[in-house]
Amino acid sequence: MSKTQENLMAAFAGESQANRKYLAYAKQADKEGLTMVAKLFRAAAEAETIHAHTHLRNAGKISDTAANLQDAISGETYEFTKMYPEMIKDAEAEGNNAVAKYMGFVNAVEEVHAKLYQKAAANELSNKDFYICPVCGYTHEGPMTEACPVCKAPAANFYTVG
Repeated sequence: MSKTQENLMAAFAGESQANRKYLAYAKQADKEGLTMVAKLFRAAAEAETIHAHTHLRNAGKISDTAANLQDAISGETYEFTKMYPEMIKDAEAEGNNAVAKYMGFVNAVEEVHAKLYQKAAANELSNKDFYICPVCGYTHEGPMTEACPVCKAPAANFYTVG
């Protein structure tokens, strides 16, 4: 990999993290009633997304949808089979049980994501919106009628992503 390619991927990672961090900061500013600061954080987050997408495109990492689905399946599978199980063990070994529990939730959700991507690759998705658990990120095809199967959050709390 060339130095430029390495730099593009490092910049992509940094810009992606800044986006998510600034969105979290915006939520906190909103809670504190600092509307304009929250708007600034959201605006900067959007700009960071533009940067991240451009870096990823310049690195040649965006392909056709079939290849992108295979990449997503691979990434999610790595997360739920290797990355999170190891992180859970580390958190437990350090006595961070709350972190280990939450990472267990995330691990379960990453497996769901891999399965949904596999359905998409097989052209088997339904024509329904996706519903997201606001606690653990569980992703469901179609409306939720029961509590989250991962963290038990009420179905009424799920929100739509379409």
